[in-house]
Amino acid sequence: MNAFITAISAFLPGEPVENDALDAYLGKVERVSARTRQMILAGNGIQTRYYALDPSTGETTHSNAELAAESVRGLGIEPEALACLCCGTSSPDQLMPGHASMVHGALGGGPCEVVSTSGICLSGITAMKYAALSVASGITENAVATGSELASTYMHQDFFQVTAQRKKKSDSDKQRHAAFSFEAEFLRWMLSDGAGAVLIEPEPAQGKLSLRIDWIELTSHAHQLETCMYAGALKQAGGSLVGWREHLRAGRKDGIFTIKQDARLLNHEIIRVIVEESFSLARERHDLKPEQIDWFLPHYSSEFFHEPLMEKFIEAGFSVPKEKWFTNLHTKGNTGSASFYIMLEELFSSGKLRQGDRILGMIPESGRFSVGWMLLTVV
Repeated sequence: MNAFITAISAFLPGEPVENDALDAYLGKVERVSARTRQMILAGNGIQTRYYALDPSTGETTHSNAELAAESVRGLGIEPEALACLCCGTSSPDQLMPGHASMVHGALGGGPCEVVSTSGICLSGITAMKYAALSVASGITENAVATGSELASTYMHQDFFQVTAQRKKKSDSDKQRHAAFSFEAEFLRWMLSDGAGAVLIEPEPAQGKLSLRIDWIELTSHAHQLETCMYAGALKQAGGSLVGWREHLRAGRKDGIFTIKQDARLLNHEIIRVIVEESFSLARERHDLKPEQIDWFLPHYSSEFFHEPLMEKFIEAGFSVPKEKWFTNLHTKGNTGSASFYIMLEELFSSGKLRQGDRILGMIPESGRFSVGWMLLTVV
């Protein structure tokens, strides 16, 4: 593929937020939420993360489009020179228009092609694949791809309060609304804000390292698994979803717009799907061998999955030594579609890469179990 990443940028708003400062940003929590938070933080390994929130006022400091635009500015390309802009996110600022149009508007510059990719964590890599194919095919002379998330607005206590309709006392004092359920509280302590961008061109940069995009594979397993992570819908007992429009037509709120995670389904399926279902296809298609990999960049939401994932790869006969794994989950948090960009930028800027190094990226999303794989070569 004649497509090279010639510049990488990451943008993280504000200052790093430690675990003991979460209340200042997301609001104070009730007793049940505090217990859930303690349990989740103990397992996910995140020590600091970033929020586009002013802790003194609770107001947002950046929109999602502004986060993405800041990451694009960090690439050093003039907006007027941009030929194609591809933007992925799971948390756009609005239902319409498309996220990429809003990013383009924030950047200014001249006319260009814009593409918005939806989904969850995989939306950022879907944007990157479109950008790479656009350049490799010769349709555009350059392309920028972004992944960005403004998760904090979903996580703030005010949002939970507004989207909830508490049950009447006569129903049961113990019965809590879906907005405050474990499925919603689980993600509250997992997600944070940030953006990343790459500039893709048909030739490597002169006089400095670039990354050749060898291939990108995206695979959905929705044909065999039900929804696991969702927003704008409620999950029914049989696994189907009722979307927000049908729900609101019935005159209900019921936490419909809070992000929720079926944690039991996630824990039961995600490792198996990543390695047995998805990786096996990419491995066979590209004749991939573990000794070819110099760096492994896995996007996972929690340190809880690190050891099981490593063990599953060993079982599959694809053992990548621990020193070749690279993640910044502990210091940058889980930024969804931006996570891989932010990881890649940190590694690229670290001075550790050498010409010829191969980087294997793993980007799963639990929405309905899709996984992305990509192989990059340092040139």
